[in-house]
Amino acid sequence: MSDAPVPVPAVYPSERVCTVASWLHAHAHPHAPVWLDVAARTAAEAAAALGVAVGQIAKSVVFRREADGVAVLVVTSGDRRVDERKVAARTGPIGRASAAFVREHTGFVIGGVAPVAHARPPVALLDRDLWRFDRIWAAAGHPNAVFSLTPEELARLSPGAPVADVVADAVEVPVVASPCVNICRMDAQRALCTGCLRTIDEIAAWSRLDDAGRRQVLERVAQRHADTA
Repeated sequence: MSDAPVPVPAVYPSERVCTVASWLHAHAHPHAPVWLDVAARTAAEAAAALGVAVGQIAKSVVFRREADGVAVLVVTSGDRRVDERKVAARTGPIGRASAAFVREHTGFVIGGVAPVAHARPPVALLDRDLWRFDRIWAAAGHPNAVFSLTPEELARLSPGAPVADVVADAVEVPVVASPCVNICRMDAQRALCTGCLRTIDEIAAWSRLDDAGRRQVLERVAQRHADTA
């Protein structure tokens, strides 16, 4: 546990964020929620708002266990996709959760589900790939709110939740120039290149980016590939 002073919960423009802030304070977590200027409903949006890698966003994915209707919470790295078969091997058969189910069981809306302070205690699993990072960020009950923590703090705040392999096998994306950097063909509907899945702004900025900047773009591209797989 960190020796940093625990902040007193602030007043936020969302009651759900206040709930998360109070829960974190009660559990001696040293970092209060931060209110973002923009909504971040996806890991990529949160990473862009914070200036961090997509993998540093700890996204909370909720399923419904078929046997008893209990919520199954998988806290996974933002650049990974949950493998439902791996989760079901640990929890029993699961199904997709509706927005109403998520709201009822967690107290939060999709896009702002925190990994803590749920209305009903879930069965929780933690993605071991989060341990690639020293610092991660998670939603704090609203699309505009996040809080900072370490993977070890996440485990402490999630007693009994095993750290496990719960994601689809990752495909490493090398930091190299796009194969279609000079012949990009844009899909007007998706606003993405049909070959490299970059936006027009990412294509225009590519030549000015350093390796770190290009890696962030390619992490977003990898997430787009995962989302359409």
